[in-house]
Amino acid sequence: MNIPELLEIIKKTESPLKRQLLMVGLITSLLEQKGKEAPIIIGGCALSYYTREVYFTADIDLAYANREDLNIILKDIGFEQQGRYWLNNELKIAVEAPASVLVGEDAPIEIVELGEGLTCRIISIEDLIMDRLNACKYWKSAIDCEMVELLMKKYAQELDWSYLKKRAVLPENNTLSELIECKTKVEK
Repeated sequence: MNIPELLEIIKKTESPLKRQLLMVGLITSLLEQKGKEAPIIIGGCALSYYTREVYFTADIDLAYANREDLNIILKDIGFEQQGRYWLNNELKIAVEAPASVLVGEDAPIEIVELGEGLTCRIISIEDLIMDRLNACKYWKSAIDCEMVELLMKKYAQELDWSYLKKRAVLPENNTLSELIECKTKVEK
């Protein structure tokens, strides 16, 4: 893998989401070359992926346990740390690792083939819905309420409803009634 060539490809890619996914693919490849696990895209970047950029965020949120290894990789490919973010001003990409792991050992992951020999891992649509449903309920975030509905409509036939219900009844979520209400609303 020629890192300068990949960085140039990322720089020339017009789609902001595609640029972000390619960057995570590069980060993933570099970590895996060192025998480390791949990070998982969460948050707004995952939402942008599943909504096909109906929603867009300027930063990449990653779940990754070993921040030291991630920080070394980011620094090696031209990122500079500014507060909680790592910024690459030339590429106009920001990375943050707000979570160390995903909740639950059985959390499914979406693996995306990006070309150029790169792949990236993204939180499952079900876990993203639970994340947004929590933001809707506990933060009173109207945009997250809308995104839950949008995702449920778009992926209704593909969703693992038993997994969603299992997650919704967990004490840290306690969102079963909201999940059922939203599902009923979407099905009408």
